[in-house]
Amino acid sequence: MWYPEIRKFCPNTPVILVGCKNDLRFMYRDETYLSHFRDRSPFIRATRKSDLVMPDEAREVARDLGIYYYETSVLTYYGINEVFENAIRVALIARRQTRFWMTNLKRVQRPQLQAPFKPPSPVNPKVTVVQSAYSDHMRQLWLSRPNADIVLVCGSVGFPAHRFVLAACSKAFCRLLTADLMARSTSDSSMVSSLGDFADDTEYLVRNEQKICKRRASCQALPTARDLDHPAFQCIRNVQPEGQTVVTLSKLVTPAAVRQCLQFAYTGTVDRSALNLQETREAAEFLELPQLLVLLTKHPFLDPDHLDLKYECYLKKRFKDICIDQGLFADVIFELDDGACPAHKAMLTARCDVMKAMFCGDFRESQAKVIEFPGVREYTFHKLLYFLYTDDVPPVSAIRCVNLLELANRLCLPRLVNLVEKRVIEDLERLQPTEAVEQCLRLLEPVKLHNGHQLADWCMNHLCINYNKLCRMSPRNLRLLHPDNQAYLVEHRWPPVWYLKDYDYYQKCLVERDKELKPSLKSSSGCLCFSRKSESDPALSSSQNL
Repeated sequence: MWYPEIRKFCPNTPVILVGCKNDLRFMYRDETYLSHFRDRSPFIRATRKSDLVMPDEAREVARDLGIYYYETSVLTYYGINEVFENAIRVALIARRQTRFWMTNLKRVQRPQLQAPFKPPSPVNPKVTVVQSAYSDHMRQLWLSRPNADIVLVCGSVGFPAHRFVLAACSKAFCRLLTADLMARSTSDSSMVSSLGDFADDTEYLVRNEQKICKRRASCQALPTARDLDHPAFQCIRNVQPEGQTVVTLSKLVTPAAVRQCLQFAYTGTVDRSALNLQETREAAEFLELPQLLVLLTKHPFLDPDHLDLKYECYLKKRFKDICIDQGLFADVIFELDDGACPAHKAMLTARCDVMKAMFCGDFRESQAKVIEFPGVREYTFHKLLYFLYTDDVPPVSAIRCVNLLELANRLCLPRLVNLVEKRVIEDLERLQPTEAVEQCLRLLEPVKLHNGHQLADWCMNHLCINYNKLCRMSPRNLRLLHPDNQAYLVEHRWPPVWYLKDYDYYQKCLVERDKELKPSLKSSSGCLCFSRKSESDPALSSSQNL
């Protein structure tokens, strides 16, 4: 724009063309940059791709004007020093043309080439995990106590509970209930007697075993109650039609203390408004609840957040050992494609709304003890149970994650989806670069189908960063992607096309400048009639050497 005026009024002034804000070539898609303009709209507008001037376009303008071209960025500090240094060189060279007698100007170098600016690599998106509701679910399990399979009788008060929770929190209950389970399995044992009566329409797999067990049970009369040698437990008996265990507590334990212990077992907290410190401490000693003793002894009325978190971790670890690894006290079995997994209806109901609708509604599964779960393998269902009981997910490989994402999405568990995404990304980061690219290409579209959008974004970003490698490795699979995904990869590839073109041009200019700087070997005549052709002719010099 100003070049004709400069040449008209300052014809001897050297001119260089400078492109500013070259950082906008990669920042125009940055969310932080765009949010800055969204807050101030409509008074200012963010830069669009159509507003950008690419390096080849700017060099074409500089070539037409016969001047040098440089780029700068105050944000990244790219090219700032180079512009001023080369501007000084251009000015000194122009002065050398008018003041040729000044010998010090002969040593001024010509303006240097500017290395192209390589935009920074895109940052991998972070996975956001839905906040845990495990404490709320356990509190709801304590308040509602659905599908209770044990009743603690203390005086004239009965407290329904769940055997797997009591066995997880108390070693005394664990020994008692495990011994009772072993006694039942040796005397009247079968899966039928431990889980209750099976529904005829769904339990055809164990119907023959049920008949055998009933004949054996009819021949053996079990005692109605079994006395116990324990200061807190008086006797234990099993109510077969309801499938419940009844434990009668001794007079050393009061009903109020039992309520406090049960609340702590489920939630890790106590009701401070109705807390009798001495009675609760004695009950905790009898029932072997060391975490409750610590809470009552050292921190009776202080902030118990740390102790609650510590107990929650302990309870999750015990759930993993008792419920997942050993499958004790289960009241439902899921028949899968390649096996079976025992579980507890109460825990599934508290942790999953879909399971709650299935077990508490008018569905046939609400009364069944064996539930068919087609389309799910044992590996996938085991990961699901691990999440439901511990609110975490073990390491998941990228190769086997799609089925788990599908199951989590089917059961409406967004936190499980996020945890699986996080685990898969950790696995992808440990893989070799080539294998990681292949897995990302394989996972990109299936995980998006099952609402794994964060994992899909991470895979897309990884493919954009390794686009050149992707084109060399799997061009056919790349063409099989959805056209929108292909267009996104081309648009957001790194390094971008304009940088590759600029880099090739820079390398070409370096080669040409190296050729110019090399001294040309010219043949020069020697003194008198002697010629130095032999020194410059490689053929003659080689013959002389021979």
